[in-house]
Amino acid sequence: MENSGKVFILLFERIIRPDMAKFIGEYNAKLDDKGRLVFPSALKALADPDRPLRFVVKKDLFSPCLEMYSYEEWEKQSEAVKARLNPSFNREHAVLWRAYMSNRAVVEPDEKTGRILIPKHLLNMIGVNKEVVFAGADFKIELWSKESYHVSLISDDDYVSLAEKILS
Repeated sequence: MENSGKVFILLFERIIRPDMAKFIGEYNAKLDDKGRLVFPSALKALADPDRPLRFVVKKDLFSPCLEMYSYEEWEKQSEAVKARLNPSFNREHAVLWRAYMSNRAVVEPDEKTGRILIPKHLLNMIGVNKEVVFAGADFKIELWSKESYHVSLISDDDYVSLAEKILS
C-alpha cells in the first residue's frame, strides 16, 4: 500500500492531536480611533484555551478580504506550500515563496480588552473604512469590509446551483 504512511499520519493527527478551532459565524466590528478592532468573543471562545490566541493575517488570493489563521494552522499551511517548492535552487519557486510570505502580520488580541490591531496597509488592501465583518470559515477567519462582504454573498438559488454542480 503506497499511501498507507500518509493515511497513518492523517489518522494519528486526528486521534492524537486535538482538532484545530472551527470558526463559524459572522460578527460586525468597528475600527476605533487608533485603528483597533474588538475581536469577537464568540470566535475567541472557539479557540483552544490552552494556547495563546495568536493569528497570522494575510490578503486572500481570490477575494477582497483578509484571512486570519491561528498560528498553528498557519504553520501547517505554510509547510504544505513550502514542501512543494525549492526556493534555494529554483528562481520561480523563490519568487513565489517571497510573494507568499509578503504582506503578512502576526497579531494577538489584547487579553483584557480583546482589541486587535491589524496593520493599516492590510486593511487598506481590502478597502476598510470603518466597519468590518469577521466571518468564521472553518479553519480560518475572513475579515471583510462591511460593504464588500455583503456584495460577495450569493443568492440562495446560486448557492443551491453551485452546491449541486460541485457536490453532486
